[in-house]
Amino acid sequence: MTSFYDEVQELRERYPEGTRSAILPALRLAQEKHGWLSRQALEETADALELTPAYCYSVASFYDMLHVEPVGRHTIEVCTNVCCGLVNAQAVLEAFERALGVGPGETTEDGEITLRAVECLGGCATPTIVAVDHRYRQSVTPEDVPSIVDEVRGG
Repeated sequence: MTSFYDEVQELRERYPEGTRSAILPALRLAQEKHGWLSRQALEETADALELTPAYCYSVASFYDMLHVEPVGRHTIEVCTNVCCGLVNAQAVLEAFERALGVGPGETTEDGEITLRAVECLGGCATPTIVAVDHRYRQSVTPEDVPSIVDEVRGG
């Protein structure tokens, strides 16, 4: 079985030597291994890339797709940027809050679902965009929320 260190070294070979270019795929790999980017995961990544854990954290905390806090087994992310905001993203987010009983950045009591408000999911042509486990839903309305939550919960 290949170690995390070895997997990162394989990633590094795809990028120019002496650069930090492999940091995003390495962080993604660490997140897949650990579920989120804990201090240990950041330290392992930093060691494999010959960087500091602080640098790895600064990159990880910038991107919405990387988690520096524990998350549920499923994630629901609601875009709150301008385009989505103009077609009622706030109402969609509030509908998810009511349906799940948690606020943005929180995880349901059973640890199953984390709700996140994110800056942009890049689907400005068909707002409001909602990502469920990184699969995008377009033109989501508050009325769509109960069926999305049922689907995520396996209902």
